[in-house]
Amino acid sequence: MTEQVQENPESGNTMLLLIAVVIVIAGFVGFYYLDSQPIWLRWLLVLFALVGAAAVASKSALGKDVWRFIQSARIELRKVVWPTKKDTTNVTIVVFVAVVVLGLFFWGLDALLATLTKWLTTRSA
Repeated sequence: MTEQVQENPESGNTMLLLIAVVIVIAGFVGFYYLDSQPIWLRWLLVLFALVGAAAVASKSALGKDVWRFIQSARIELRKVVWPTKKDTTNVTIVVFVAVVVLGLFFWGLDALLATLTKWLTTRSA
């Protein structure tokens, strides 16, 4: 009789992510533990810990999914048609004019309501 052992791929992914978290925590613990060292060296340790954790996490299924998402996002970003300088200038002018017009409108409305409120509250009964 032969036994076949089936590995659970989910446990491997969880283990990789757990190792990545431990690496990040170790980097930050090292930052505070090595407080007698120069600050640049301590930040370098944190940076290496983050890069190492990202490398370990990228081997998991979640990391591969994130990498595929980043690649597809870059492809979609190449499809974006950016506005020309003339379009940007025209839209900016329209926005400024709208802000000024609406600012004047609300200033006038506020002045009208303030005057009306003052008239109603100072009137003798």
